[in-house]
Amino acid sequence: MADKLRGAEAVAAFRGEVNGQVALVLQGGGALGAYQAGVWQALDEAGVEPDWVIGTSIGAINASLIAGNAPERRLEAMREFWRRVESDHIWHRVPSWFGIGETMSYWTTLLAGISGFFSPNPAAFAGAHLRLGADGAGFYSTMPLRKTLGELVDLTLLNQGAPRLTVGAAHVRSSTMRYFDSREQPIALDHILASGALPPAFPAVRIDGELYWDGGIMSNTPTEVIFDDDPRRSSLIFAVHMWNPDGPEPETILEVLHRQKDIQYSSRIAGHIARLKQAHTLRHVVTELARLLPEDVRSTEAAMELASYGCVTRMHVVRLLAPRFADETHTKDVDFSPSGIRRRWNAGYEATMRALEEAPWHGEFDPIEGVILHEAKPPSAMPAK
Repeated sequence: MADKLRGAEAVAAFRGEVNGQVALVLQGGGALGAYQAGVWQALDEAGVEPDWVIGTSIGAINASLIAGNAPERRLEAMREFWRRVESDHIWHRVPSWFGIGETMSYWTTLLAGISGFFSPNPAAFAGAHLRLGADGAGFYSTMPLRKTLGELVDLTLLNQGAPRLTVGAAHVRSSTMRYFDSREQPIALDHILASGALPPAFPAVRIDGELYWDGGIMSNTPTEVIFDDDPRRSSLIFAVHMWNPDGPEPETILEVLHRQKDIQYSSRIAGHIARLKQAHTLRHVVTELARLLPEDVRSTEAAMELASYGCVTRMHVVRLLAPRFADETHTKDVDFSPSGIRRRWNAGYEATMRALEEAPWHGEFDPIEGVILHEAKPPSAMPAK
């Protein structure tokens, strides 16, 4: 189409046509979060400013770097964070014969930690029955991460609400998901650290007297907060997913471990989006049915109460799915090597630039459809390093 809008213009048109908002949803996934950094670079270069950033685990960390910096400094802060968490030891430069270099790199990371992110907690290795205290029961300390974020995130700026920030964490005692929202309360470093406190590696974080773990153990894809928001708004959602829900049948133990991790942390994406889509379509159906009622019926108290369950908002979900590399294994989420970070960053950048160019949310759609999913799928498998 000659008048097809693309990039920032298509985003601006969406906002203008339906008073819509732009949301960026970031999944958890450790080192895989470098893909999200590439997504951010593309959005930043295109001049796409999110109204709301939502994250879990590493997604919460990346989200805080966005919300906690002035627009002109966000990309710089993102680059600096990923530079600080690089793990550039000798095993990254060893040829990957039979996976020896990768295996040694993995164990080096587990034993030594990641500078700027986490360091070993010696007491935790003294025995599984040793009482470390509820606030210290983890194999690693995240004090290095607290220091890093303290230097890179301006909490005053973060809590000004532009963009709005929401991070998810799991309440340890009740097994419930809790979303901390800068629109409802001040967000502190504890909220970011709680969202990334993946057990048993990292200890729980105490907030208002209660302990919280990584939100990814309950909902690693926190898109639902947009649908549950009050008031609900039409949204263009860039949902960044790093764990592949689809994959080949595993034939080795290593392949089993890899596939199991993808399935676990992809959070049943397809079914999750299908349920959101079904519920929101029903809201549109209620709205359309209410319009068909005669005026004298529609104006009754009972009819108006039933019609309140309807909704006219529309959600465009642009799913950016990180690629599966030919040489990756179940250790990919701790691959903080410079080459691993670089290739995932580049993949996120390229995928987002393609999505902005295509702008699939710009067009005509069935009014009954409340949720429209736009897949930005990567190749089935990308070359090894």
